[in-house]
Amino acid sequence: MTGQGAKTGGRMTGSLSRRFVLSGLVSGAASVAVAAPLSSLRPQLRPDPSAVRGPQARPSLEDMVRQANLGGLTGIALADVASGAFVEGHLANVPLPPASVTKVFSSYYALEVLGPDFTFETRLLASGEVIDGVLQGDLALVGGGDPTLQTDDLAEMAKALAATGIKEVNGTFKVWGGALPSVYEIDTGQLDYLGYNPAISGLNLNFNRVYFEWTPVGDGYKVSMDARSELYRPEVQIARMQLVERDLPIYTYSNANNRDDWSVAKRALGTSGSRWLPVRYPELYTGEAFRALAAGMGVKLGAPQSVAARPEGRELVVHRSEPLVKVAQDCLKFSTNITAEVMGLTASTKVSGASPDGLAGSGQVMRDWIRARIDIRPTFVDHSGLGDRTRVSAEDMVKFLASNGVYDRMGALLKPVRVKDAKGSPVENPSARVNAKTGTLNFVSALAGYIERDGGRPLTFATFAADLPSRTAAKGSPDEVPSGASSWNGRARQLQHDLLRRWSVR
Repeated sequence: MTGQGAKTGGRMTGSLSRRFVLSGLVSGAASVAVAAPLSSLRPQLRPDPSAVRGPQARPSLEDMVRQANLGGLTGIALADVASGAFVEGHLANVPLPPASVTKVFSSYYALEVLGPDFTFETRLLASGEVIDGVLQGDLALVGGGDPTLQTDDLAEMAKALAATGIKEVNGTFKVWGGALPSVYEIDTGQLDYLGYNPAISGLNLNFNRVYFEWTPVGDGYKVSMDARSELYRPEVQIARMQLVERDLPIYTYSNANNRDDWSVAKRALGTSGSRWLPVRYPELYTGEAFRALAAGMGVKLGAPQSVAARPEGRELVVHRSEPLVKVAQDCLKFSTNITAEVMGLTASTKVSGASPDGLAGSGQVMRDWIRARIDIRPTFVDHSGLGDRTRVSAEDMVKFLASNGVYDRMGALLKPVRVKDAKGSPVENPSARVNAKTGTLNFVSALAGYIERDGGRPLTFATFAADLPSRTAAKGSPDEVPSGASSWNGRARQLQHDLLRRWSVR
């Protein structure tokens, strides 16, 4: 769901990999007023009504929404995949924030434009000759946008560099991230310290997050900032932490001289702990980590220098990501914001033939590409759904999911969802399987996907709930989860499971 931290590309295990998936409810950009629907959604066809209706005595959708006590607006739509015909709905044509359900659009877009076998490549290029183990020229770390690049991958690249016989570089160690537009943060309305809202570049590492760890030592703490992965922990200087005697705020951030300068309220640390913090200078962060890893492999490099022009030279080492279909599946499973943004930016660059104008510009390219193929009218301000000015109606969502090719492409990539009963326990032996994408912001909750019924035709559904006045009021809160947000989102999730039982349990 939107607001979650990033995954490690499927290659981390154990407790550390779980820490890579940092969930949270988030604040976003200013909300936009939603117009009342022009017409009600009317069913055109009711395929296999017994599988949809369940028991005869049941509340209406309006009653279910009212009982959930969410305030704001809730849009609901259910449709038959094969025919595209609507089965039932409530305020289905009201555009609402889809949160991380946006990633369904972005994943489909990238897979169609780039192809499922597309890979992101990160290269080491040399511009001079090697004499007695010394590269007489520059070494360049050239990014291709890979959103899943990890420190362990950099270590393998450093090992391969050492295997070439190079022990020292007497020129400049260059780092380049110009394959994608530079984005300082995904959504400007977020709190500074949220790791799921990092910078984006053509050269990314560890989902552009730095690992802050603290351990009590005497009357103080030992702190570290490193580019941690499963096997390596290279410390970096690009991100620095200062302990300050204060109560609030817990974190402060500033930048100067291409560094991320953090401070933390010492009294808030308590016992030992850790947290991922966002990185704002990903090229230098990646370069620092690689320099430390290369030193460990016996290769001496100078401090990394970020360059604007794409470096030239012969290729020494190349690292390739997993195929895009696996990258997209992991993005949908773990709701990694940076992965969705990189996939979308890369696809928009190919579609438009030029680097898009930031995330909003790339969102418009994606919107136009989708509109040219499917008669829907979404609005995208990014590719992850972290910005709450993105708008999609439940009606348009199910039209998209039921469109030719989308079900075949996306059905198997969405995450299985266990239907729960009114007490929150999984329903045993359900008569249908649900694959869907969740989306969560503070006072925004979304769910959309497919219902595969035993012996019946598949259905597609979407439910978007948003209390935008409460969300707007909460944006001034210094808390990651402002007052009332947790209980509201809990009621919204309960409504989602009530709807899934209505549609999938006989």
